Amino acid sequence: MKKLLTTFFLAITIVITSQEKQPKIGLVLSGGGAKGFAHIGTLKEIDKAGLQIDYIGGTSMGAIIGGLYAIGYSGEQIEQIALETNFIAMLRDVLPRSSETFFEKEYGEDTVLTLPVKKGAIGLPKGVSKGQNVLNFLMELLAKVEGISDFKKLPIPFFCIATDVENGGEVLLENGSLPLALRASSSFPTLLNPVVLDNKLLIDGGVANNFPIGVMKSKGMDIVIGVDVEGRLYQKEKLNSVVAIMNQIISYQMYRKSDNEKENLEVYIHPQIFDFNVVDFDKKEEILKKGIEEAKKFTSVFKELALKQIEKKVREKITIDDNIFQISSIDLKGDKNYTRAYVLGKLNIRKGDSLSRKEITKRIYLLSATKNYEKIEYNLTKKEDETYQLKFTLKEANDNASLKLGVHYDYLYKSAVLANYNQKHLLVQNDLFSLDLILGDNIRYNLDYFVDNGFYISYGFRSRYNHFRSNSKFNPIISQYPTISRINLEYTDITNQFFLQTTFHRKFALGVGVEHKYISATTETVASLTNQATTFDNSHYLNSFGYLKLDTYDKKYFVTKGYFADLNIKWYMNSSDYNDNFTSFIQTKGTLGFAKTFWDKITFQMTNEAGFTLTDSNSDVFDFYLGGYNQNYINTFVSFYGYDFAELSNNTFLKSEFNFRYLLKDKHYVSFIANYGRLDNNVLKSIDLFRDIKSGYAIGYSYDTFIGPVELKHSWSPDTKEHYLLFNLGF
Repeated sequence: MKKLLTTFFLAITIVITSQEKQPKIGLVLSGGGAKGFAHIGTLKEIDKAGLQIDYIGGTSMGAIIGGLYAIGYSGEQIEQIALETNFIAMLRDVLPRSSETFFEKEYGEDTVLTLPVKKGAIGLPKGVSKGQNVLNFLMELLAKVEGISDFKKLPIPFFCIATDVENGGEVLLENGSLPLALRASSSFPTLLNPVVLDNKLLIDGGVANNFPIGVMKSKGMDIVIGVDVEGRLYQKEKLNSVVAIMNQIISYQMYRKSDNEKENLEVYIHPQIFDFNVVDFDKKEEILKKGIEEAKKFTSVFKELALKQIEKKVREKITIDDNIFQISSIDLKGDKNYTRAYVLGKLNIRKGDSLSRKEITKRIYLLSATKNYEKIEYNLTKKEDETYQLKFTLKEANDNASLKLGVHYDYLYKSAVLANYNQKHLLVQNDLFSLDLILGDNIRYNLDYFVDNGFYISYGFRSRYNHFRSNSKFNPIISQYPTISRINLEYTDITNQFFLQTTFHRKFALGVGVEHKYISATTETVASLTNQATTFDNSHYLNSFGYLKLDTYDKKYFVTKGYFADLNIKWYMNSSDYNDNFTSFIQTKGTLGFAKTFWDKITFQMTNEAGFTLTDSNSDVFDFYLGGYNQNYINTFVSFYGYDFAELSNNTFLKSEFNFRYLLKDKHYVSFIANYGRLDNNVLKSIDLFRDIKSGYAIGYSYDTFIGPVELKHSWSPDTKEHYLLFNLGF
């Protein structure tokens, strides 16, 4: 009843105060993160009433929604955009895996925490996200007003508020790039990185002025409608997260200032959304509903105001720009540490390309995935010949080094802490240095140095130290000593490679190189006459190699779609020859896989592997060894469910694995796996490829955690009647 009376008196007041002239009506939308979805309900009711807004102002999410409305989107259109957008992925700067470089796919997906390193000191990131995806989103939606730098000249004049980090002062944004202004106004501290505009470091405007009624009054508005989605200060019981505590601290000044601003309002709308917080983007439908419910209570007010508007501007309907632009020239600004060839190679854009804005956004993903840029902007300028100049403005990241951390456990390598140090432009432009230290029961390292030349041939150097001990059924020894069921195998690999590589469309990588490899394989289970450990190999090898890779999997773990290929050939040219019997030989090894998901729940993933020793190697150490379960095997070791590590071996092998994975609920999976294989001195010497087939099966549960997969599987083989329990933690 109280709300109805308030609405009635507001309507009477508006009628009386607007008798003499057509009132100018301003709309102010407050900040509030995800709670800002409630603003959309008011816009929909304003549209239904036929009410014309003469000026719009907003802060944070209110600025974004107000900005979209100011350029011509209707309330219905903004609602559709909100429902179709994955804001959680956007705010986290999540990119499709197809955007990642081959280097990142191979070496950058095994850690969980990234910390910047500056001048040798480890720091903290400015925010959870750089906000590039938010900027991409805004550039697409606001493309129709790309050339307008004075926000008063938009279809509805507009302003938004940001906060100067240096002094906490309020910054009024009403000129310049509209996408950047909205991005700055919505830079919630710790969630999105600050934005530099006009030499000022800006964050969320809610810190300084979350409900800018006074600014709107200064624009000469007679009546101001204010939509307030602020909440209340939390009780101590609810201050149980970093976001909640940060929001509480920011809210102290915000709420005090907003209370003063509300006194100047003619129409005050406050949706009942106190049960939601600023990061409840997964509850947008509920918040939208609350906003609509509250806005409907003001329908009569909006209609009364609309009746007083004798002269109205025609509001042109706007749509998302889906035009195709022919690019005749490309300009780069801000490319300092990375060459033009590198930038255009990553963007995969050339003169003569015809691109839509959505396609340009996808190309920006490719450059953004390098993690070398704080901000990537673009604009299109039409030329006299109807073609377009595409200009990119780049702000390179200041953080050239980072430390990444992760954890891992499996039955072969045991427990380990993963530490990755990453350094960019260490020696030359476009280069990347990466060092993985795996510290634990079996210390290891991987060192990679790569110079990425974009369209041109790239080159690099890799070094690896890998070491493990295994109590296993290592077939070369077990077959010679029938009374021994297992041996303690100690295996060391040191590999150094120099390679040349080129990539095609982020899908294919083609490379050649030379390699030095040192192998040591020993056991103390079988002692020699002098009581020394038995040594299978202790030799240095000089090799050349080539490879072709394809990776379109949408994820590295728990794949749902895509294709994968890894085809290798290696020529072992020379050796120090510990066993005095080395002859040059060639080996090939390949993996082909694909994944397909049905009904959004069931994924079928098939992986086929094969390996061939084309000439006699005179050494068991380079046989193919099948058995065990591990995703980090090196050299000629291959996983095979139902058998112990390295239990099966021979010169050639064929293997097929069928994985049926069911999504129980978000990030929880159950799987059934069947694999079949055949080993022989030459598996292709007979047309009967199904003779002597080995088989193994596994059933298990997996959970995709923030530290990586947690997997528990039971594996068995009907061939041997053996059963194994398998456990894996981390990437």
